[in-house]
Amino acid sequence: MSAGDVGALLIALREGVEMALVVGIVLAYLAQTGTLRAARWVWAGVGSAALVSLGFLSVLNALDAEFEGATEQLFEGVTMILAAAFLTWMILWMWRNSRYLKAELHRGVETALAEGGAAWGLFFLVFFAVVREGVELALLLFAAPGEGKLIGTIAGLLIAIGIGVLIYAFGRRVDLRTFFRVTSALLILFAAGLVAHAAHEFAEAGVLAAVEGPKLWSTRAALPDDAGLGSVLRALFGYQDEPTVVELVTYAGYFVVVWLLWRSGVARRVTPDPVARTHPAA
Repeated sequence: MSAGDVGALLIALREGVEMALVVGIVLAYLAQTGTLRAARWVWAGVGSAALVSLGFLSVLNALDAEFEGATEQLFEGVTMILAAAFLTWMILWMWRNSRYLKAELHRGVETALAEGGAAWGLFFLVFFAVVREGVELALLLFAAPGEGKLIGTIAGLLIAIGIGVLIYAFGRRVDLRTFFRVTSALLILFAAGLVAHAAHEFAEAGVLAAVEGPKLWSTRAALPDDAGLGSVLRALFGYQDEPTVVELVTYAGYFVVVWLLWRSGVARRVTPDPVARTHPAA
């Protein structure tokens, strides 16, 4: 596996588990209520969401192939910033509301079954839940540094599917709370790396050239960022063997922004809050 595959595996595993949870919760509830015959609409929603996500990734790759020079660097920098923003929003939302996911989905299934268009209701319920994660996965995979991400992506999704099967098909208990805590911490570091990479791209394009500053130090002789462990750390956490001032400032500044969002209460206002509408799932 390449360094890009390692980062892709982490991203695909996290996003894949969230998608597997959505599908598993809906299917399990259909089985409990004796309406499993409607499962084909769930799978139709999953398949449609997968096609939309693949299409979105194809568009990103096609656009990137059309750009050259500074325009390409600006495009990649913007996608990195967008990916970091979506990733941060997702992490903040999961920190606050993950325990309400099951109840929210149950409520959505009940609404779909109670209304006349149960089939399309289930389809859109699953489609919108999965396509959100799928489009985010596509954006993150595109923005992530490194080459050769296919193997890591497939491996991460297969592991995520395996986790979903263990939970909902075989009734195995999986410590998802610890899983989400660990992966959230890793993805926060990953997002910080994306922001620093974006600053580098903007500096290369000339937008931040005036404030780029000198290289602060060099660890290239001991740990180059384009080979071995250094390339893995670069793909995962934004490691640079010769960081500039703007890269270091944006990397550290990202953590300050996330802390302020959480501590100031802004995160509670920019992420949906289902608490007022439902109660935690048992």
